[in-house]
Amino acid sequence: MRLTGKTAIVTGGSSGIGRAVALRLAKEGVRLFIGGAPADSDDLQQTLADLRGAGADCAGAVVDVAEARDVEAFVDAALTHLGTATILVSNAGIYRAESFLDITEEHWDRMIAVNLKGMFLVGQRVARQMVAQGQGGVIVNTASTNALLGDENAAHYNVSKGGVVSLTKSMALDLAPHNIRVNCVCPGMILTRMSGNMGDDPDLLATYSTRIPMDRFGTVDEVAGVYAYLASDDASYMTGACLVYDGGLTAGLRWRGWIT
Repeated sequence: MRLTGKTAIVTGGSSGIGRAVALRLAKEGVRLFIGGAPADSDDLQQTLADLRGAGADCAGAVVDVAEARDVEAFVDAALTHLGTATILVSNAGIYRAESFLDITEEHWDRMIAVNLKGMFLVGQRVARQMVAQGQGGVIVNTASTNALLGDENAAHYNVSKGGVVSLTKSMALDLAPHNIRVNCVCPGMILTRMSGNMGDDPDLLATYSTRIPMDRFGTVDEVAGVYAYLASDDASYMTGACLVYDGGLTAGLRWRGWIT
């Protein structure tokens, strides 16, 4: 219960990593306001029901993080419920697999708008609130190992997550004087809805896991602990960091023979 008495806004909280983070923060004593994409409203309501069933104080709303008006209304609703914002987990993101040669301008723009512009809009709005409160705060952004090494058939996604790493470092520098710590998590291959059907296909799962020295994908419950750590005072001297959580994927590529 390291975080008892804290409040948290979590975007992309209707499923996957965001949902697991919300559940973990609730166990740590955090009061929550969860955001989900408009297309995921049913999942958002289920997540809120699960949180309440576990005894959490929570509420939520749909939000398109790429739209400034949506973000403003969402954060206002969060503050109405929570009163203050001490933690932000900025996790909303999308993924689309397609060759560089096939990416349309529309797909490129939407990927950057949600994954990068959305991080900026939500982060700036909540950071301004934290500054006004005058008591500091913690922001944790979700990047990816794709920001560090890239991946085939995902140029727009790779670029968006690379931007999140750079944005995180820039935010950390500008917000440090206000006692606001900003870090990001770079998950590797985590079994989520975004990872598609890999978890249901043993052959595909085996092929991809050969890239990982630990020989398996990570779980959302495992990576949620990293977010809880970064949000806590256990990470009180950490800001501007990108914490890789990938089972050795980025460390092990040379060992596995994927690069020479």
